[in-house]
Amino acid sequence: MGRKVHPMGYRLGHTTRWESTWYADRDYTELLLEDLEIRGLIRSYLESPSARDSRQDSRRGGRRRGSYGAGVSKIEIERQVSRVRVVIHTARPGIVIGRGGSNREEIQNRIERRTGKRVDVDVEEIGQPELDAFLVVRNVADQLERRVSFRRAIKMTAERTMRAGALGVKIMVSGRLGGREMSRSEFELLGTVPLQTLDADIDYGATEARTTAGRIGVKGWVHRGNARDAERLLGESVSRPATRGRRAPNRT
Repeated sequence: MGRKVHPMGYRLGHTTRWESTWYADRDYTELLLEDLEIRGLIRSYLESPSARDSRQDSRRGGRRRGSYGAGVSKIEIERQVSRVRVVIHTARPGIVIGRGGSNREEIQNRIERRTGKRVDVDVEEIGQPELDAFLVVRNVADQLERRVSFRRAIKMTAERTMRAGALGVKIMVSGRLGGREMSRSEFELLGTVPLQTLDADIDYGATEARTTAGRIGVKGWVHRGNARDAERLLGESVSRPATRGRRAPNRT
C-alpha cells in the first residue's frame, strides 16, 4: 500500500484545525479562490524589499528573503457575513508587523481593496520554530540553496528539532542531490513518527529548494506527542474540534 495520506488531512476534526474556517453554499468556489489569493497576496508582499527590515537583511547578508525570511508558517482565514479575519503565524512577528505596524496596515488595506470587506489582520508568534514542520523544512531548503551538504543539513536540523523537545522527526529530500545526474531520495529519521496514530500530534510541511542543478523537494514530519504534550512544548492551547457520534467514556 502506498503511504500517500496527508498527515494533516488525516487528523482534521480530531486533533487538527482547518486553516480556513467558514461556510458557504453557493459562493464556495469564489471564496475558495479568494482565500488562495489572500494567501498569495500576503506572501508576495512579504517578498517585496519594502516589507523587509534593512537592518536585519544586512545582518543576515541578504540571504533570507520574502515570507520565508519573515518565518511565516501558515495563514488562517476566518469569515463572517461581511468581515474577514486573517491570522498570520510567524516566527518573526517584528518583520511581519513592520515599524509602527506599517506592514500589517498595508497588508490589511490590500486585502480590503481586493475583497471589498472589512479585514482584521492578526499576527501570532510561533514560540518554538524548531517544532514547526514548515519552518524546519524551509531551514533545510535554505541550506541546500547555500550549497550545504544535504546529509549535513538534514542531520543537523533533525538533531536541533529533537533537542527542542520533539518525540520524533523525519526529514526527506528528493531530487538531484549533490548535483548528481540521477535523482534519488534520502531521509533522516530520529525518534518515532507514528503516522497511523490519530492521537499523535504530527506536524507536516513541504517546500522546494531552488538550486543550480534543479529543484529539490523537502518534506518533514515532526512528532510532538499528543495534544497535552503539544500544549507543554508549544506553550499554547491546542484545541481539539468536537466530533459527533463519539461515545462517552465508561467511568463505572
